[in-house]
Amino acid sequence: MEQSKSIWYITLLLTCIAGFCDTLTFVAADTLFSAHVTGNFIVFAYQVINGNDVYAWIKLLTFPIFIISVICGGYIASKSSLKYRILFWEGCILTLSGILAIGFHYLKMDSLWTMYIVAMLIVFAMGLQNAFGKIFSKETHGPTTMMTGNVTQAALDIGILLKSKFKDSNSQLSFKKQFVTIGGFLSGCFLGAIAGKNWGLVPVLIPGIFMIFCYFKNKNVKVESKG
Repeated sequence: MEQSKSIWYITLLLTCIAGFCDTLTFVAADTLFSAHVTGNFIVFAYQVINGNDVYAWIKLLTFPIFIISVICGGYIASKSSLKYRILFWEGCILTLSGILAIGFHYLKMDSLWTMYIVAMLIVFAMGLQNAFGKIFSKETHGPTTMMTGNVTQAALDIGILLKSKFKDSNSQLSFKKQFVTIGGFLSGCFLGAIAGKNWGLVPVLIPGIFMIFCYFKNKNVKVESKG
């Protein structure tokens, strides 16, 4: 029962953080996606055809940074018996990103380049979260950084529920899981949009602190199986 509650909690936290960070960087870092990095390919293509070549090419840096981050996440997981060690490092990097954003602002070093430095650190943090989701897939109710698969499952559940007149218990439970997952991500998106518009990248401190708290609350959870 305790493990089941933990999965609901972790799912809600991670989806909210991913939605927050993805929207925060999109709003405050020149339309850059930090969680759903393949979306940057679309932004890159759009900016290139509109003549914004220099900064458009920077968008492509998210891809190798993301790959390196996922590799690092796999290494962290292989060297630790604690499931949430990856999330600890994610929290540290998000917190560092917020601190740098504050530092650059007060040192009057605000520029596109310093903005991109902070944004790429956030991309790295989101790569660690993606690695966690793949390695410990049973620790959440589904992917926490990309919602397409979750929306698809929710739609399938709705179809079955309508056909069974809402009597299929398995579909009811599955839909509840997807509702929490999608709802958490959407909530994070709204919060990230508001935060990014008003305070730039500084609010990334908030998910960083929450992630570190999550780690210390669950740090003694041991690795049982990966998959």
